[in-house]
Amino acid sequence: MSHRITAFMASLAMVMILLLAPGAAQAEPSGKLIIFHAGSLSVPFAAIEKQFEAKYPKVDVLREAGGSTKMARLISEVGKPADIMASADYVVIDKNLIPKFSSWNVRFASNQMVLCYTDKSKFANEINGDNWADILLRDGVVWGHSDPNLDPCGYRSLMVLQLAEKFYGKAGLYEQLLANRPEKNVRPKSVELISLLQSGHMDYAWEYLSVAVQHNLKYVTLDKHLNLGDFDMNDYYASAKVKVTGKKPGTFIERVGKSITYGITRIDKAPNPEAADAFLAFLFDPEGGLKILKDMGQPPFVPVRTNAAGMAKLPEVLKPLATVSE
Repeated sequence: MSHRITAFMASLAMVMILLLAPGAAQAEPSGKLIIFHAGSLSVPFAAIEKQFEAKYPKVDVLREAGGSTKMARLISEVGKPADIMASADYVVIDKNLIPKFSSWNVRFASNQMVLCYTDKSKFANEINGDNWADILLRDGVVWGHSDPNLDPCGYRSLMVLQLAEKFYGKAGLYEQLLANRPEKNVRPKSVELISLLQSGHMDYAWEYLSVAVQHNLKYVTLDKHLNLGDFDMNDYYASAKVKVTGKKPGTFIERVGKSITYGITRIDKAPNPEAADAFLAFLFDPEGGLKILKDMGQPPFVPVRTNAAGMAKLPEVLKPLATVSE
Protein backbone atom coordinates (compact mmCIF):
# COMPACT_ATOMS: atom_id res chain seq x y z
CA MET A 1 0.00 0.00 0.00
CA SER A 2 2.73 2.43 0.93
CA HIS A 3 4.45 1.70 -2.41
CA ARG A 4 1.25 2.60 -4.28
CA ILE A 5 0.86 5.81 -2.28
CA THR A 6 4.47 6.73 -2.97
CA ALA A 7 4.00 6.05 -6.70
CA PHE A 8 0.77 8.08 -6.72
CA MET A 9 2.45 11.01 -4.95
CA ALA A 10 5.35 10.89 -7.40
CA SER A 11 2.92 10.94 -10.34
CA LEU A 12 0.99 13.82 -8.77
CA ALA A 13 4.20 15.75 -8.24
CA MET A 14 5.15 15.26 -11.90
CA VAL A 15 1.73 16.54 -13.02
CA MET A 16 2.11 19.61 -10.79
CA ILE A 17 5.57 20.29 -12.23
CA LEU A 18 4.19 20.10 -15.76
CA LEU A 19 1.25 22.34 -14.90
CA LEU A 20 3.49 24.93 -13.30
CA ALA A 21 6.03 24.88 -16.11
CA PRO A 22 6.20 28.18 -18.00
CA GLY A 23 3.48 28.34 -20.62
CA ALA A 24 2.10 24.88 -19.85
CA ALA A 25 -0.97 26.16 -18.03
CA GLN A 26 -1.63 28.82 -20.69
CA ALA A 27 -3.73 27.67 -23.60
CA GLU A 28 -2.96 29.08 -27.04
CA PRO A 29 -4.89 32.35 -27.45
CA SER A 30 -8.01 32.13 -29.59
CA GLY A 31 -11.18 34.01 -30.50
CA LYS A 32 -11.80 37.55 -31.66
CA LEU A 33 -9.33 40.32 -30.75
CA ILE A 34 -10.74 43.85 -31.09
CA ILE A 35 -8.17 46.60 -31.71
CA PHE A 36 -9.02 50.31 -32.01
CA HIS A 37 -6.17 52.33 -33.48
CA ALA A 38 -5.10 55.58 -35.08
CA GLY A 39 -5.67 55.79 -38.82
CA SER A 40 -1.96 56.42 -39.35
CA LEU A 41 -1.27 52.91 -38.00
CA SER A 42 -3.51 51.19 -40.58
CA VAL A 43 -0.77 50.02 -42.94
CA PRO A 44 1.75 48.72 -40.36
CA PHE A 45 -0.99 47.17 -38.20
CA ALA A 46 -2.34 45.32 -41.24
CA ALA A 47 1.12 43.80 -41.74
CA ILE A 48 1.45 43.06 -38.01
CA GLU A 49 -2.01 41.45 -38.01
CA LYS A 50 -1.00 39.15 -40.87
CA GLN A 51 2.15 37.93 -39.13
CA PHE A 52 0.42 37.66 -35.74
CA GLU A 53 -2.44 35.56 -37.14
CA ALA A 54 0.09 33.31 -38.88
CA LYS A 55 1.70 32.73 -35.48
CA TYR A 56 -1.64 32.39 -33.65
CA PRO A 57 -4.10 31.00 -36.24
CA LYS A 58 -6.89 30.61 -33.68
CA VAL A 59 -7.07 34.41 -33.18
CA ASP A 60 -9.15 36.62 -35.49
CA VAL A 61 -7.93 40.23 -35.27
CA LEU A 62 -10.68 42.81 -35.83
CA ARG A 63 -9.26 46.31 -36.32
CA GLU A 64 -11.14 49.62 -36.39
CA ALA A 65 -9.22 52.74 -37.39
CA GLY A 66 -9.98 56.43 -36.95
CA GLY A 67 -8.88 59.62 -35.27
CA SER A 68 -7.29 58.63 -31.95
CA THR A 69 -9.47 60.90 -29.81
CA LYS A 70 -12.61 59.61 -31.53
CA MET A 71 -11.56 55.96 -31.05
CA ALA A 72 -10.81 56.51 -27.35
CA ARG A 73 -14.21 58.16 -26.89
CA LEU A 74 -15.95 55.18 -28.50
CA ILE A 75 -14.64 53.22 -25.52
CA SER A 76 -15.04 55.80 -22.76
CA GLU A 77 -18.29 57.47 -23.84
CA VAL A 78 -20.12 55.12 -26.21
CA GLY A 79 -19.12 51.96 -24.34
CA LYS A 80 -17.98 49.96 -27.37
CA PRO A 81 -16.05 46.82 -26.39
CA ALA A 82 -12.36 46.72 -27.27
CA ASP A 83 -9.27 44.81 -26.15
CA ILE A 84 -6.55 47.23 -27.25
CA MET A 85 -6.38 50.96 -28.01
CA ALA A 86 -3.42 52.44 -29.92
CA SER A 87 -3.20 56.22 -30.20
CA ALA A 88 -1.11 58.54 -32.37
CA ASP A 89 -0.72 60.69 -29.25
CA TYR A 90 -0.10 58.78 -26.03
CA VAL A 91 -1.64 61.67 -24.08
CA VAL A 92 -5.06 60.73 -25.53
CA ILE A 93 -4.91 57.48 -23.54
CA ASP A 94 -3.93 59.32 -20.36
CA LYS A 95 -6.73 61.86 -20.74
CA ASN A 96 -9.56 59.61 -21.99
CA LEU A 97 -8.94 56.09 -20.65
CA ILE A 98 -6.75 56.14 -17.52
CA PRO A 99 -7.64 55.26 -14.78
CA LYS A 100 -11.30 54.37 -15.41
CA PHE A 101 -10.89 52.18 -18.51
CA SER A 102 -7.24 51.15 -18.54
CA SER A 103 -4.35 51.02 -16.08
CA TRP A 104 -1.17 51.64 -18.08
CA ASN A 105 0.15 53.34 -21.19
CA VAL A 106 3.13 52.16 -23.25
CA ARG A 107 4.91 54.50 -25.68
CA PHE A 108 6.04 52.47 -28.66
CA ALA A 109 6.80 54.70 -31.67
CA SER A 110 7.50 58.23 -32.89
CA ASN A 111 6.86 60.16 -36.11
CA GLN A 112 7.17 63.62 -37.63
CA MET A 113 4.91 65.97 -39.57
CA VAL A 114 5.38 66.51 -43.31
CA LEU A 115 3.45 68.36 -46.02
CA CYS A 116 2.33 65.86 -48.67
CA TYR A 117 1.62 66.46 -52.35
CA THR A 118 1.66 64.77 -55.78
CA ASP A 119 2.85 65.59 -59.28
CA LYS A 120 -0.66 67.00 -59.91
CA SER A 121 -0.35 69.57 -57.11
CA LYS A 122 -0.15 73.24 -58.06
CA PHE A 123 3.47 74.49 -57.86
CA ALA A 124 4.71 70.95 -57.21
CA ASN A 125 7.90 71.82 -59.07
CA GLU A 126 8.54 74.86 -56.84
CA ILE A 127 7.71 73.86 -53.27
CA ASN A 128 10.47 73.14 -50.76
CA GLY A 129 11.28 73.31 -47.06
CA ASP A 130 11.73 77.09 -47.17
CA ASN A 131 8.82 78.37 -49.29
CA TRP A 132 5.98 75.98 -48.42
CA ALA A 133 4.10 78.57 -46.32
CA ASP A 134 4.18 81.10 -49.17
CA ILE A 135 2.78 78.51 -51.58
CA LEU A 136 -0.06 77.54 -49.20
CA LEU A 137 -1.02 81.24 -49.17
CA ARG A 138 -1.35 81.48 -52.94
CA ASP A 139 -4.78 81.87 -54.55
CA GLY A 140 -6.22 78.63 -55.87
CA VAL A 141 -4.00 76.33 -53.82
CA VAL A 142 -6.19 73.71 -52.10
CA TRP A 143 -4.75 72.30 -48.88
CA GLY A 144 -6.13 70.73 -45.73
CA HIS A 145 -5.64 68.79 -42.54
CA SER A 146 -7.63 66.49 -40.28
CA ASP A 147 -10.07 67.58 -37.57
CA PRO A 148 -8.13 68.66 -34.44
CA ASN A 149 -11.09 67.64 -32.25
CA LEU A 150 -10.96 64.03 -33.47
CA ASP A 151 -7.44 63.36 -34.66
CA PRO A 152 -4.01 64.21 -33.18
CA CYS A 153 -2.67 64.80 -36.69
CA GLY A 154 -5.20 67.64 -36.91
CA TYR A 155 -4.05 69.57 -33.87
CA ARG A 156 -0.44 68.81 -34.72
CA SER A 157 -0.98 70.36 -38.17
CA LEU A 158 -2.13 73.57 -36.48
CA MET A 159 0.87 73.42 -34.14
CA VAL A 160 3.20 73.27 -37.14
CA LEU A 161 1.59 76.43 -38.53
CA GLN A 162 1.94 78.22 -35.16
CA LEU A 163 5.58 77.18 -34.87
CA ALA A 164 6.21 78.38 -38.43
CA GLU A 165 5.01 81.88 -37.49
CA LYS A 166 7.50 81.87 -34.61
CA PHE A 167 10.38 80.23 -36.50
CA TYR A 168 10.14 82.44 -39.59
CA GLY A 169 9.34 85.57 -37.58
CA LYS A 170 6.24 86.39 -39.65
CA ALA A 171 3.59 87.91 -37.40
CA GLY A 172 0.07 86.86 -38.34
CA LEU A 173 1.20 83.95 -40.55
CA TYR A 174 -0.92 81.38 -38.66
CA GLU A 175 -4.18 83.28 -39.15
CA GLN A 176 -3.32 84.08 -42.78
CA LEU A 177 -2.80 80.41 -43.53
CA LEU A 178 -6.07 79.37 -41.90
CA ALA A 179 -7.91 82.08 -43.82
CA ASN A 180 -6.75 80.35 -47.04
CA ARG A 181 -8.02 76.93 -45.89
CA PRO A 182 -11.83 76.58 -46.00
CA GLU A 183 -13.55 74.42 -43.36
CA LYS A 184 -14.51 71.86 -46.01
CA ASN A 185 -10.80 71.00 -46.27
CA VAL A 186 -10.79 69.79 -42.64
CA ARG A 187 -11.56 66.06 -42.66
CA PRO A 188 -12.33 63.70 -39.73
CA LYS A 189 -9.07 61.75 -40.07
CA SER A 190 -5.78 62.42 -41.82
CA VAL A 191 -5.84 59.30 -44.01
CA GLU A 192 -9.01 60.59 -45.74
CA LEU A 193 -6.90 63.37 -47.22
CA ILE A 194 -4.75 60.87 -49.12
CA SER A 195 -7.52 59.98 -51.62
CA LEU A 196 -8.16 63.70 -52.18
CA LEU A 197 -4.48 64.20 -52.97
CA GLN A 198 -4.27 61.18 -55.24
CA SER A 199 -7.42 62.15 -57.15
CA GLY A 200 -6.16 65.70 -57.68
CA HIS A 201 -8.94 67.30 -55.59
CA MET A 202 -6.39 68.63 -53.09
CA ASP A 203 -2.91 70.00 -53.68
CA TYR A 204 -1.33 69.63 -50.24
CA ALA A 205 -2.20 67.84 -47.00
CA TRP A 206 -0.54 67.55 -43.60
CA GLU A 207 0.37 63.96 -42.74
CA TYR A 208 2.81 61.90 -40.72
CA LEU A 209 6.06 60.93 -42.42
CA SER A 210 5.20 57.24 -42.05
CA VAL A 211 1.89 57.75 -43.92
CA ALA A 212 3.68 59.58 -46.73
CA VAL A 213 6.22 56.74 -47.05
CA GLN A 214 3.56 54.00 -46.91
CA HIS A 215 1.44 55.65 -49.62
CA ASN A 216 4.33 56.71 -51.87
CA LEU A 217 3.45 60.39 -51.63
CA LYS A 218 5.83 63.25 -52.32
CA TYR A 219 6.45 65.38 -49.23
CA VAL A 220 8.18 68.47 -47.93
CA THR A 221 10.52 67.78 -45.00
CA LEU A 222 10.32 70.49 -42.34
CA ASP A 223 12.95 71.99 -40.07
CA LYS A 224 13.21 70.22 -36.70
CA HIS A 225 11.82 73.37 -35.06
CA LEU A 226 8.53 72.68 -36.88
CA ASN A 227 8.15 68.95 -37.51
CA LEU A 228 7.37 67.81 -33.92
CA GLY A 229 9.76 64.92 -34.46
CA ASP A 230 12.63 65.80 -32.13
CA PHE A 231 12.31 64.99 -28.42
CA ASP A 232 15.06 67.52 -27.63
CA MET A 233 12.91 70.32 -29.08
CA ASN A 234 10.00 69.80 -26.65
CA ASP A 235 10.58 73.11 -24.87
CA TYR A 236 10.30 74.91 -28.21
CA TYR A 237 7.27 72.88 -29.32
CA ALA A 238 5.49 73.76 -26.07
CA SER A 239 4.92 77.31 -27.34
CA ALA A 240 2.28 75.89 -29.71
CA LYS A 241 -1.14 75.47 -28.12
CA VAL A 242 -4.41 74.31 -29.70
CA LYS A 243 -7.84 74.32 -28.03
CA VAL A 244 -9.95 71.24 -28.78
CA THR A 245 -13.30 69.95 -27.55
CA GLY A 246 -13.35 68.16 -24.19
CA LYS A 247 -15.07 64.99 -23.02
CA LYS A 248 -18.36 66.78 -22.29
CA PRO A 249 -20.23 68.97 -24.80
CA GLY A 250 -19.32 72.63 -24.44
CA THR A 251 -16.04 71.93 -22.66
CA PHE A 252 -12.55 72.44 -24.06
CA ILE A 253 -9.03 71.28 -23.31
CA GLU A 254 -5.70 72.69 -24.47
CA ARG A 255 -3.23 70.54 -26.37
CA VAL A 256 0.35 71.70 -25.87
CA GLY A 257 3.03 71.03 -28.48
CA LYS A 258 5.43 68.16 -27.85
CA SER A 259 7.28 65.57 -29.91
CA ILE A 260 5.06 62.96 -31.56
CA THR A 261 4.78 59.83 -29.44
CA TYR A 262 2.38 56.92 -30.03
CA GLY A 263 0.84 55.06 -27.08
CA ILE A 264 -0.98 51.76 -26.61
CA THR A 265 -2.93 50.13 -23.79
CA ARG A 266 -5.02 47.08 -22.99
CA ILE A 267 -8.52 47.90 -21.83
CA ASP A 268 -9.13 46.64 -18.27
CA LYS A 269 -12.39 44.95 -19.30
CA ALA A 270 -10.91 43.51 -22.47
CA PRO A 271 -13.15 40.70 -23.78
CA ASN A 272 -10.05 38.66 -24.75
CA PRO A 273 -7.12 39.59 -22.48
CA GLU A 274 -5.08 36.48 -23.38
CA ALA A 275 -5.07 37.30 -27.09
CA ALA A 276 -4.48 40.98 -26.30
CA ASP A 277 -1.36 40.19 -24.26
CA ALA A 278 -0.08 37.90 -27.02
CA PHE A 279 -0.59 40.65 -29.62
CA LEU A 280 1.13 43.25 -27.45
CA ALA A 281 4.07 40.90 -26.83
CA PHE A 282 4.40 40.46 -30.59
CA LEU A 283 4.12 44.21 -31.20
CA PHE A 284 6.78 45.01 -28.56
CA ASP A 285 9.22 42.43 -29.99
CA PRO A 286 12.18 44.21 -31.69
CA GLU A 287 12.15 41.46 -34.34
CA GLY A 288 8.35 41.44 -34.60
CA GLY A 289 6.02 44.43 -34.63
CA LEU A 290 8.70 47.03 -33.91
CA LYS A 291 10.69 45.87 -36.95
CA ILE A 292 7.60 46.19 -39.16
CA LEU A 293 7.07 49.76 -37.93
CA LYS A 294 10.70 50.62 -38.62
CA ASP A 295 10.58 49.12 -42.11
CA MET A 296 7.49 51.24 -42.87
CA GLY A 297 9.05 54.58 -42.00
CA GLN A 298 7.88 54.86 -38.40
CA PRO A 299 10.75 54.85 -35.86
CA PRO A 300 9.90 52.57 -32.91
CA PHE A 301 11.14 52.86 -29.34
CA VAL A 302 13.36 49.85 -28.60
CA PRO A 303 12.55 48.85 -25.96
CA VAL A 304 9.09 50.33 -25.59
CA ARG A 305 8.62 52.76 -22.70
CA THR A 306 6.26 53.32 -19.79
CA ASN A 307 6.39 55.11 -16.45
CA ALA A 308 7.02 53.43 -13.09
CA ALA A 309 3.32 53.21 -12.28
CA GLY A 310 2.65 51.66 -15.67
CA MET A 311 5.42 49.11 -15.29
CA ALA A 312 3.96 47.98 -11.96
CA LYS A 313 0.61 47.27 -13.64
CA LEU A 314 1.86 45.77 -16.91
CA PRO A 315 0.99 42.10 -17.48
CA GLU A 316 3.96 39.94 -16.45
CA VAL A 317 4.51 38.71 -20.00
CA LEU A 318 5.10 42.30 -21.19
CA LYS A 319 7.39 43.59 -18.45
CA PRO A 320 10.63 42.13 -19.91
CA LEU A 321 9.88 43.93 -23.20
CA ALA A 322 9.50 47.41 -21.68
CA THR A 323 11.66 49.91 -19.84
CA VAL A 324 10.80 52.68 -17.37
CA SER A 325 11.18 56.19 -18.81
CA GLU A 326 9.23 59.00 -17.17
